[in-house]
Amino acid sequence: MEVRVVTNDETIERRLRRLEDVEQIRVLKARYCDRCDAGYDADGIAALMTDDAVWDGGATFGVFEGREAIREHFRNASQRVSIARHQVMNPMIEVEGDDATGQWLLFQPCTVAAAGATDRAVWLAATYRDRYRRVDGRWLISATVIDVAFFTPYDRGWVEETFLPGREPR
Repeated sequence: MEVRVVTNDETIERRLRRLEDVEQIRVLKARYCDRCDAGYDADGIAALMTDDAVWDGGATFGVFEGREAIREHFRNASQRVSIARHQVMNPMIEVEGDDATGQWLLFQPCTVAAAGATDRAVWLAATYRDRYRRVDGRWLISATVIDVAFFTPYDRGWVEETFLPGREPR
């Protein structure tokens, strides 16, 4: 007895395209994190953004609209954050044609510059809520909103001091 498997090539192609899109978005987010962790490479980060992208770090980090404003924000970021190790996890990515959304959890040990004082080791935990757009066949970030859960001194922890002074979210 011969068993025949009937497939719908269009469905398989669509499913494969979605998987490829999701993987390209995962790589895009990894590149973003890598460029942040490599001294906040402003040009590298800006190259991952659409022309009209929005980077929204709220009251904690500021809001910047457009690729050039985002580039300028990151131009001197390594003076504000000398060490950063972005660890993003638990991605939820939804693709709809040439647009997509993503949500990632962030846990980041980092070192922040303290005005007139010694640099400070801190913990950052947040949720990234991203939008992506395919432009000329390439996925780019069109918006990222960072919902900060805590931005706390390493030695005190989020229970004692949830946010550094002046870094409270919205």
